[in-house]
This record gives sequence, C-alpha cells and structure tokens, in this order.
Amino acid sequence: MAKSGGVTRLDRRAFLRVTGAATGVAVASGIPAIVAAQKAPSFPKGTRLHILEWVSFVPASDKEFKRLAGEFGKLAGVDVTVEFINMNDLNPKIASAIETKAGPDIIMMLQNWPHLYADGLADVDDVAEEIGKRDGGFYDIVRNVSVVGKTWKSVPLAMGTPAWAYREDWFKEVGAAKFPDTWDELRTVGAKLKKKDHPLGQAFGHSLGDPNQWAYPVTWSFGGMEVDKNGKVVINSKETVEALKFTVAFWKDCLDEGGLAWDDTSNNRAYLAGTISATINGASIYFVAKRQFPDIAKVTNHGHMPRGPAGRFYSIQGQGHGIMKYSKNQQVAREFLRWFMDRPQYDPWFAANDGYVNGPTTYWEKHALWEQDLKLVPFKEAPRYGRWPGYPGPPSRKTSEALVKYILVDMYAQAIKGMKPEDAARWAEAELKKIYGA
Repeated sequence: MAKSGGVTRLDRRAFLRVTGAATGVAVASGIPAIVAAQKAPSFPKGTRLHILEWVSFVPASDKEFKRLAGEFGKLAGVDVTVEFINMNDLNPKIASAIETKAGPDIIMMLQNWPHLYADGLADVDDVAEEIGKRDGGFYDIVRNVSVVGKTWKSVPLAMGTPAWAYREDWFKEVGAAKFPDTWDELRTVGAKLKKKDHPLGQAFGHSLGDPNQWAYPVTWSFGGMEVDKNGKVVINSKETVEALKFTVAFWKDCLDEGGLAWDDTSNNRAYLAGTISATINGASIYFVAKRQFPDIAKVTNHGHMPRGPAGRFYSIQGQGHGIMKYSKNQQVAREFLRWFMDRPQYDPWFAANDGYVNGPTTYWEKHALWEQDLKLVPFKEAPRYGRWPGYPGPPSRKTSEALVKYILVDMYAQAIKGMKPEDAARWAEAELKKIYGA
C-alpha cells in the first residue's frame, strides 16, 4: 500500500487484485486469455470511460474528482475522460444520450432523476448494496431517490444540503441575536432588514437548485403537498394557499425583488457583494467568503430552515451516478464507482467539498470537518428534516417530471407576480393532474 497526502492508496497491482476479485465472471469472460494465464485481471487495452458531471459550486470538488478519475485510469489501465457541464444542462444531455443510445458511460443524477430515466439506466444493486453495508446504511432520502421498484438505478454519491446563510452583524442590528426559528419570526426580522436596505434573497426562476429549496419546504411546512401518500393530487388545499399567501407577503416585506430572474449563482453573488443579508444556499457562499472575502466570512453564520405550522422541512438534493444501459463499458464503470466510493478515495473528495455535501451514509457524519467549524452544524443536521420531491408519496417518474417542469416554483412565482393565491393553487393542480392523471 502506498500513501499520498495521508490517505492510503492502492498501487496498481493491489488494485487489480481487488477489482479482479470483485468483477469475477464478468471480467473473466471479457478477457479469457488473461484468466487462462492465471494473471491478475485487467481491462482490455484501449478501454475508455467517459464520465459526465455537473460543474460543482465548489471548484475544489471538481478538481479532486478529476484527479481521482485520473488515478483510477492509471491503476486500471483505462483512458478516463471527465466532462463537466452546468447543472441545468444535464437533463437535456441525458435525454439525448438515452434517445440516441450514445454518450457518456456514467452520468451524474440529481434529485430523483433515476426514476425519470430508469429505462435507460443499468441496474447497480451490487455496487450500491456493498457501499451501504460497509458504511452504516444509506439515508432514507438517498435510498428513495435511487431505488426504482426494488432496483438501484444509481450509485449514491452525496446529498446537496441547503441552509440559511446570514449576516450575524446585520441581524443583531435589528435585534436578532440568532437566526429565527419560525417563518413568522423570520418575516418580522426580514422586514426590518429590508427597511435598512439589507433584504433577504431568494430565487424563483427556472433553476434546479435554489428555487426548489423554497417551493417544496415552504409548502410542506404549512401542511401542503403535491400529492398524498397514495399519489392523489392534493396541491389545491387550504394549507397550500396559506403557504402562497405567506410567500407573497414575505416577498413584499423581506426579499430582494430581483429574485424572479435569479438562477442558482445570483444569490451567491448578491450575498458576497453585500446586497442581501441572508439566503438559502449550500455552504458554497461561506467557503468562498473564507477564501476571498474574509471580512464577510467572519460575520456569516448558518441557520436551519424555519418551522411552519406543520414543522421544519428541507428539500434534500440526492446526488448519484447512473451507468447508462447503452454503455459498452458497464463493467469498468462499476469498478470506477466501487473504487471511488471506497473511503480512501471518497474521503479527500468529501473534504474538498468543505461541508457543501453530506455523505450518502451515516458513516460520514463522523468526519472531522464537521467539528472543525461549528458554523457548518446546520448542514450536518439538515438530513434529519429532509424530504424528497413528491413527499409524502413515493418518488416516481411522475414526481421527477413535476420537479423538472418547475410546477411548484412557477406556482409561487405566479402568485408573486399578482395571480391570486387560490388561482395559483388551482393552476398547479391542473398541471399536476396532467402528469399524475388524478
């Protein structure tokens, strides 16, 4: 065994022994001459692996992923290509690849996309179950978004967890010694901040991250839901209307009014420029501040999503890797994911994210980074309150379709623009019935 930067690494010979044992018949049947010669299995010369990832909001994460992919390539004798594209471009890229049966071998999956693209994804039960058994079991959120029927359709990578980043100094100026615990309390504080030209910020545009981090949790916290546990559309309810009324008032009283046009980077820039006092986001705002705006980092802290009448909720973004059914390199794809998710490799990638993601299993709750900076505690605790799109119903292709069509986001945006909350709820009901048929 060799060590690099304090992390144990497998040398090429040891790697081949491990992958040989894991791949068994699949590799043997591909290269019978090597097996017959009683040599360690490897992959045929010229084997390629193409991986498609999002451009992370943490540059160090992408850098570390690419480094590890290159290390795997050297160990396995495989030519590995890692392609990065913007998050909102992933959906059309996946759909095109499945339709043409050509493209990357491994593609990153977000939220409950494995349900949306299940027919185009290979089964990965063997890899996923091995990881879960070794590392203490997957969170329910991770399992729900990755398992279609009884079959794993993606290998869990992480959970994208949001919290409220806020300016402690400005909150204290209006009498808030800590981040408010309820939505009503936050509205009171936010109104005072906006009057002092320090509004809160929230996106309501068509971007997969931040807008949904409002639309789903706020709906749930007021007792609303898209569908019930049986999949019946119930969005048009008194509870949803109350969530809409609250949001319209919150928009007028507390929020920067540019948010209707914001994408997932807009609130980051606004916060770091000092034009907003708080926003829902991953830890990326904070660690960018620590590196580039230390004075802002010193006065930045994080708070949980506030409680509503029905409780506290988070919309936790599942992240995983799907192996494409059309791929001719499924076995090497499996071995890459098995290797990458093993602790010696996953640990430096997880650490590079600096609290931006949670691990997919309970094992990673014990990681040292959570103890090194107590401002990250809300991110560590958020999965306790996490739910998935379509909750309390089970994740499905239909819940994925509703998510990628921004139905809940548009429901709130239309109310903010002037549509009556009751009409916005009825509009969402009609749109969801087109998907669910009920």
